[in-house]
Amino acid sequence: MASSFAVCRCQVRGGGRLLRTSLKLHTSLHTSAGTNVVAAREERARKDVTGQRMKHTDEKDGHKSLYALQAERQGQAERSVLISYHSRINEKKFLKYLSKHGDINKYFFYESYGIYAVVEFGSREGVASLLEEAAIPSVNHEAMVPFKSRLLSLRNLGSADSPNQQSGPQCQPQTTVPINQLIQTLSKEGSIDQQVTSLTEAYQLTEENSRLRFLVCSLLKDIAAAYFPECTVRPFGSSVNGFGKLGCDLDMILDLDGISGRKTKMPRSGLSLEYQLKRANSERSATQSILSVIGECVDQFGPGCVGVQKILNARCPLLRFAHQPSGFQCDLTANNRVAIKSTELLYLYGELDPRVRHLVFTVRCWARTHGITSSIPGAWISNFSLTVMVLFFLQRRSPPIIPTLDHLKDLAGPADKSVIEGNDCTFVSDFSKIQLESNTETLEQLLHEFFEFYATFPFSKMSINIRKGKEQNKPEVAPLHIQNPFEISLNVSKNVNATQLERFVALCQESSWLLQQSETSTPRGYKEGSTPTTWGLATLLLPSQVAGIKGRKKRRLEPASVRIKGLLESLKNNQNPPKKS
Repeated sequence: MASSFAVCRCQVRGGGRLLRTSLKLHTSLHTSAGTNVVAAREERARKDVTGQRMKHTDEKDGHKSLYALQAERQGQAERSVLISYHSRINEKKFLKYLSKHGDINKYFFYESYGIYAVVEFGSREGVASLLEEAAIPSVNHEAMVPFKSRLLSLRNLGSADSPNQQSGPQCQPQTTVPINQLIQTLSKEGSIDQQVTSLTEAYQLTEENSRLRFLVCSLLKDIAAAYFPECTVRPFGSSVNGFGKLGCDLDMILDLDGISGRKTKMPRSGLSLEYQLKRANSERSATQSILSVIGECVDQFGPGCVGVQKILNARCPLLRFAHQPSGFQCDLTANNRVAIKSTELLYLYGELDPRVRHLVFTVRCWARTHGITSSIPGAWISNFSLTVMVLFFLQRRSPPIIPTLDHLKDLAGPADKSVIEGNDCTFVSDFSKIQLESNTETLEQLLHEFFEFYATFPFSKMSINIRKGKEQNKPEVAPLHIQNPFEISLNVSKNVNATQLERFVALCQESSWLLQQSETSTPRGYKEGSTPTTWGLATLLLPSQVAGIKGRKKRRLEPASVRIKGLLESLKNNQNPPKKS
């Protein structure tokens, strides 16, 4: 707060005491949660941004637009607090204490460097009342930075609850289950369709995890609001597009487009008042300056934010840090509007047909298990590229399961028109305008056909393009070419080398073959208490024989049939160990 005040004071150098006092009060109001002034401004900004698009919720079909979903989550986050919770405190006592400040809509616990509770009050007044009671801790031999946020710690000043009164809170999972546990779970299912559904349910973001992500964005917005009171920090990418798995990074954008006064009509005559603002050489330069200052504040004042890195010279400048209370690895960007449109597009595709998300989750899990994708930057295929490959495959089915991006553009209305930095990002947002063709293929059929499709795809000549929904000649020399849906001159898989593409194709061949074999594609049955026999999708997640392909010159690849037979033999040996004499 002191730093924020100092910046404001520099901008009005030479001002009087009254002005400085006003600025100090103004900054204090904006860094405190639950303030009515801030709430009113944020509500106006949110209505300006989402008002037109909120109508695109199709209640008949149960589809909710991404804007409507985000507005709902942001409202929940603004009414929520994050509390470090001591396991010795009785849960009923905890709730009774909080209920003094207002009605509680929802709460849950989770573990990350200790136990935490997310508590949503019925109104912002409940949050404000709770914060008024909170104290600044006093620590001997250390100086505290008095930045107040909605990240709190609860202490039990009296005697600890007796053991018979203790009931440890049930913590919600924040990470995916280990792969061995997942394989056992899938092996108990009665069909491959059920296996795919079970995998999706085990991996996808939960209601609680999604709420926590929006709350972290809201806490970060409280820091940025010291400089930009009407700003919004919201998640994009996997956190909201419907394809995020538990444990994925939290990508956030500092949105300044909703700040009032940008599109104010100037009078033709008379007096007109404008803000005096700093000027920058370019929007990129302004973004770098903004993120640099916000990064310094997050590093110095943000409770729980550690390891802050300013990566300002990247193609898209960003801040990277870890938020320890939530356990999230966070990336914060600003003005990354194309990424927002990509998020909206993936969300729309995922909502159109449940098979889209099921197949994406399954292929992503399969790819990560075999090292086709990685959390470490390198020559691997990215999750985004893999998702686009799934979408392209579904567009190529007969009949298509999802429409092309060009078709979605043709259905768009005037309110959907969007051109960002010369890139046409227009597509329909009203679900009721999209008529899907009747395709009844099962998840098992689609999974097998996906592997078959890419096992024989002409990667050496053709490019993948979901805008057209058909293969096109490669515009550049690259092992794998996937056209960016909006920035069409970019190849989103430019980083992928020939070795990684060869591994992907070889694994597709192997997986396609395995799904055709009765030994691995037929349910084995499961009795309670016994160890389930691996089959179906679970077999595809076991270690592969396609391990160390170093390149054709160094090692000649064995025929697929030889490799797969070897895999089957190893599976039989694992499931039927020799009896001890």
